[in-house]
Amino acid sequence: MQEKSLKPWRHSHSFGQDVKQPGESKTFLVIAITGFMMIVEICGGLVFGSMALLADGLHMASHAVALSINAFAYVYARRQAQNQRYSFGTGKVNTLGGYTGAILLAVFAAMMTVESFQRFLYPIDIAFNPAIFVAILGLLVNGASVFILDVDHDHDHDHDHNLKSAYLHVLADALTSLLAIFALLIGKYFGAIWMDPLMGIVGAVLVMKWSIGLLRTTSAVLLDEQILPVRCEEIRKAVESNDEHHVVDLHVWSIGTGAYAGIVSVVSINPQPPEHYKVLIEKIIKLEHLSVEVHPFEKPNNIASKN
Repeated sequence: MQEKSLKPWRHSHSFGQDVKQPGESKTFLVIAITGFMMIVEICGGLVFGSMALLADGLHMASHAVALSINAFAYVYARRQAQNQRYSFGTGKVNTLGGYTGAILLAVFAAMMTVESFQRFLYPIDIAFNPAIFVAILGLLVNGASVFILDVDHDHDHDHDHNLKSAYLHVLADALTSLLAIFALLIGKYFGAIWMDPLMGIVGAVLVMKWSIGLLRTTSAVLLDEQILPVRCEEIRKAVESNDEHHVVDLHVWSIGTGAYAGIVSVVSINPQPPEHYKVLIEKIIKLEHLSVEVHPFEKPNNIASKN
């Protein structure tokens, strides 16, 4: 049998992962902005003798590393999209990047909590004026980064966990800067130095909440969690339009950004070709890869006699 004659039955398993994702360029731009602000804060902390600024600069450096992981995931997924080692493409590489970013968010939240409690016990002198100025500059820069990565206007934001991870990192930085400004103003004008560590704890709690939410969604994809039961029921009803066909096994899961695969097993009194069932299922959900197996129904006594 000639290879050309088999071409209609063959297809790529890249599922669009070889195309540059919108979040990739955004992430690289935010890395450049974050890196610049990191240098400004670290230099400001060293020049003004402010441990608060130095700590915030190092905190931003850690987020720059996390964003770099997100950027690497985008590039790797795109370049390896045609690699046959990956059964369903490299879509989950981006999800893995998001999962890694979520873990780092949790680590940063824990570090913020520890540092805040240490400052409760051992308060440090703060150079308020330069610290407030740099904190405001940091808020502006982080606000711009949040705007660049605005997932609410990205059609695939519910699926692009890598982009969401990057978004949450810059959002955490913006929140840290905002809380820092508030705490520094209270400390400067009212002498309430304890507000600085208190706001650190508040920020850590919110960051941890974001981290847990992202861990749940990314781990569901990495562990091949079944799609929503409602969607599964819709597929069953579409196939079981009458008493002749019955779905006995159904698996539908995410294989990447907005891409799904499915395996369906049908037992039928009047078996139809697999393409018949594929058409019915495709009306309910778009699947990049769908395998359908069809078994003719046999009465229990016939099955027993075979055994």
